Amino acid sequence: MNRKNFKVGFVSLGCAKNLCDTEVMLHHIMEAGYQLTPEETEADCIIINTCAFIESAKRESIDSILDIAWLKKHNGLKGIVVTGCLAERYRQELLSELPEVDAVLGVGGIHKIVDAVDSIFNKAKDKFTCFDDKEEVKLGGDRIITTGEVFAYIKISEGCNNRCTYCAIPSIRGNLRSRTIEDIVEEAKGLSEMGIRELCVIAQDTSVYGLDIYGRYALPELLRAITDNTDIPWIRVLYCYPDKITDELIAEMRDNPRIVKYLDLPIQHISNKMLTAMNRHGDRACIEDAIARLRREIPDITLRSTAIVGFPGETEEDFTELCQFIKDVKFERFGAFTYSREEGTAAYDLPYQIDEQTKQDRLDILMRAQLDNSEAFNEALVGKVIHVLCESFDPVSEAYVGRSYRDSADIDGKIWFTSHRPVSEGEFVDVRITEAMDYDLVGETVV
Repeated sequence: MNRKNFKVGFVSLGCAKNLCDTEVMLHHIMEAGYQLTPEETEADCIIINTCAFIESAKRESIDSILDIAWLKKHNGLKGIVVTGCLAERYRQELLSELPEVDAVLGVGGIHKIVDAVDSIFNKAKDKFTCFDDKEEVKLGGDRIITTGEVFAYIKISEGCNNRCTYCAIPSIRGNLRSRTIEDIVEEAKGLSEMGIRELCVIAQDTSVYGLDIYGRYALPELLRAITDNTDIPWIRVLYCYPDKITDELIAEMRDNPRIVKYLDLPIQHISNKMLTAMNRHGDRACIEDAIARLRREIPDITLRSTAIVGFPGETEEDFTELCQFIKDVKFERFGAFTYSREEGTAAYDLPYQIDEQTKQDRLDILMRAQLDNSEAFNEALVGKVIHVLCESFDPVSEAYVGRSYRDSADIDGKIWFTSHRPVSEGEFVDVRITEAMDYDLVGETVV
């Protein structure tokens, strides 16, 4: 058998940043001459790019490995490669407790993926491992885009220096390492040439981009460079931290028509006591100031945020303060999750850990409060005409599916619409909203 007859499948778990790594590995495998397959049951080797951010993500990663191990036992699968955050964080456990796994690569090993698959192809006796220094690994690289022909992610940096007490990412991914503006722009130009209509800029903390290599917050400069050198109509920014929202960034978002008026601004809490315990860089006043400045300078901006409930020591008073803030500030988009106690983090040994039922009860209460906000926001759009990027046609509902600038791919709602004429994927159309649901909208194109 030669490489072109050896089929390799992928399972990509976790966040969009992890997906970018998967896309780099897909390119390496294709360039090496292996055959890619989307069908797990047809694969000779399956690569599982794992997540280990919180307990539920770890469980999903382990379950995926066990599911693929079943194929190895019952369906003739020849090899399993585990990569990503779980592999980095629990390398020894994977090697010792899951004999079905043939190769383990940490986050610094994605560029050695061909070597790992080669070891399976060549029936090597020993398991292949690679745990190169993650902070020495080249960032970026050619990718196979898996998000379709309409939008793509672009990861502008790796790692994080924030050291939030609940977060294991710095120990897994390392310190902040920014890519150069030139390198990012070159990749963006390639995506533009492919016809990508929306570019989603991501990192652990996009707002701190460039500080390590330029000595300053360089995100506004990067956004200008991308728009100056590409034709991509929509450029969206995720994961900006409230304490780093500079006047220059606000001005760039306000004045650059191709930067969509949408910003992901994770707050994680609003009680100053909780923010301090979480080691968040900025108090309630800082958060309120960032929101006020953004809404004052960009009146039509959509703000998305997230919060954690059940952090150690969170009292009823702290939680009530958070709920009231969410009701008052009315984020257009908002999500929350329960605190996950992660070994190796500063919060792991904090006193006053909160039981799981209380965490879940608080999450339900908080999200019910946000549902009221979301319903009111969507109801206000009924009768209005909205510019929509068409993503696909759904034959079941016989409707097109798209998003407005208010909706980020994979995390926000959709707009379902009918049209008097065929609409192509990647086409922008004006849609009159006729119905509002909890998180989605329904409409029809304007003649």
